[in-house]
This record gives sequence, structure tokens and C-alpha cells, in this order.
Amino acid sequence: MNIQINSKTVERDTRLVQSLRERADGDGSVQVHLDPTMEIDGAKVFAVYGKGGIGKSTTSSNLAVAFSKLGKRVLQIGCDPKHDSTFTLTKSLIPTVIDVLEKVGFHSEELRPEDYMVQGYNGVQCIEAGGPPAGTGCGGYVVGQTVKLLKEHHLLEDTDVVIFDVLGDVVCGGFAAPLQHADRAMIVTANDFDSIFAMNRIVQAIGAKAKNYKVRLGGVIANRSAATDQIDRYTERTGLKLSARFPDLDVIRRSRLKKSTLFEMEPSPELEQVQQEYLRLAASLWTGGTPYEAVPMKDRDLFDLLGFD
Repeated sequence: MNIQINSKTVERDTRLVQSLRERADGDGSVQVHLDPTMEIDGAKVFAVYGKGGIGKSTTSSNLAVAFSKLGKRVLQIGCDPKHDSTFTLTKSLIPTVIDVLEKVGFHSEELRPEDYMVQGYNGVQCIEAGGPPAGTGCGGYVVGQTVKLLKEHHLLEDTDVVIFDVLGDVVCGGFAAPLQHADRAMIVTANDFDSIFAMNRIVQAIGAKAKNYKVRLGGVIANRSAATDQIDRYTERTGLKLSARFPDLDVIRRSRLKKSTLFEMEPSPELEQVQQEYLRLAASLWTGGTPYEAVPMKDRDLFDLLGFD
């Protein structure tokens, strides 16, 4: 049998394999390196991660408002198929980037910023990237298309702070894509095993991305936690620190039901304390905060640390 090999095809495939080897994000990763033309320049970028349902969107939205109260121009990008990250900022579920792209046959040149970006409370600009069709796509593609639109419309040039609010635990390179853009990654957790287990996985993902990108761990945010003993045991072992703590207050629960940020709720002493904690966190992150190089734990060691046999 006579087999003819196309030399150009071989050369192309060889270059691709070599590129993947040079650009791998961590041992065994096949994630392709960020296109340099898609880098976010100028703005400070924060990515918020944590276990599903832990309060990332509430944390992200109130942190966004805190930055805006400090006079910063803020853009929040929700990266979740539920597209409810900016719900309390805009008082509605806004269209996702993928939705509006689909309507124009993915011809991005036909879109205007107002087609996918909505101004929320205190001037915070809001975008919902959305998610890929279930079982058929990758969250990394969605994030990439969103950043591409922002670059095409020069929207990042008028932005001081970008906050990515990212779906659940990091279990694949797709939803770790915002880490390719971020300066700091913040982890929202609670004082329980499942939340801390998810945090440990996220620490692993950030460590892998930090090998090739500027992203660094920015600390831990304890949410809905009266105590932090379990979190403290984990952070002490791994080299992390608590950056902020928000107790399990009813006013926080009610704020979401009222489609409001905590900065719009009826004043009270306990609410003022929470607002001041968000403002303190925003001021700390704006000045750079402390980058951490945490060492994640093995699953068995984590079980042992938190009292499981």
C-alpha cells in the first residue's frame, strides 16, 4: 500500500505539539496558552472562586460596589450558565454574551456594547458571559468570546477593576480560564469540610496557572461562618490567610431576595460592619494585597486534618 504523507501537514502538527508542550499549564495539562492579543491591560483583574452555592455572586457584587464606592470604574463578569451573578446589581437577569452572539450568527461585529452590557448599581458595569450548551461546550470558550468583545469595543480601556465571578469548583481548564487574566484569585469558603475540600482543589488550579500566568492567590473570604476554626486549620497548614469574614446574617440573605446589594439595604449597626468589611477588602486588594503561594493538601491528609477517619 502506497501511503503519501503531506509534508506541510506534518510540519503543522509538529508545531502544534511543540506549542502545547511549551505552553502547558501545569503537569499533564493540555490547555492552550492565552492569546497575547486577548490580555487585559490596565485594569486590575480579580477572579472569585468557591464551592457552588457558597455565596460567590453575593460576595462579587458587593465587592464590586465597594470598589465603586472607592471611586473605581468597575466591570463584573458572571461566568455561570445561571447568569445571575449581577442580579442584585441590575435587578434583573440580563442577556448573556452567548445569547446575543447566537442572535447575530456569532458575527460579533454586528453587536454594540449596550447589547450585552448593563449598568448596575452605583455605576458598576455588568456582563453575563453565560455558559456553553450542557454537555457540548467549554466554559473557556465563553470567557474567551466575552473578553474578545470587550477588546473589540475598547471597553477595558475605561475600566479600573474587572471581577470574574466563576462557576463552582475548578474541575476543568475551561472554568479556570479567568485565571489566565487575573492578577489575584480569591476563594470564598465556609467553615465546613465540603467548602474547604473545594477550596483545596481551587488552590491546586491556581498553582497550576501561576506557572505561566501572573495570577496569584489573594486570600480566603470566609462567608456565612460564625466560627472559622476549620478554615484556620486549613490555612495554617497550607500557607493561606483570611482576607475577610462575613457572618451568617439574615440581612445578607434578605438582600438577595430584595434584588439589592448590601449597600442599598436599610441601615443597621450589623449591616454597617459588613459594608465596612467589604470596603476594607476592596481597599486592600486595590493596593495589591498579599500574594500567597499555598501548598495544597492531598485528599487523605485533608480528611485527617478536619477530623475524618
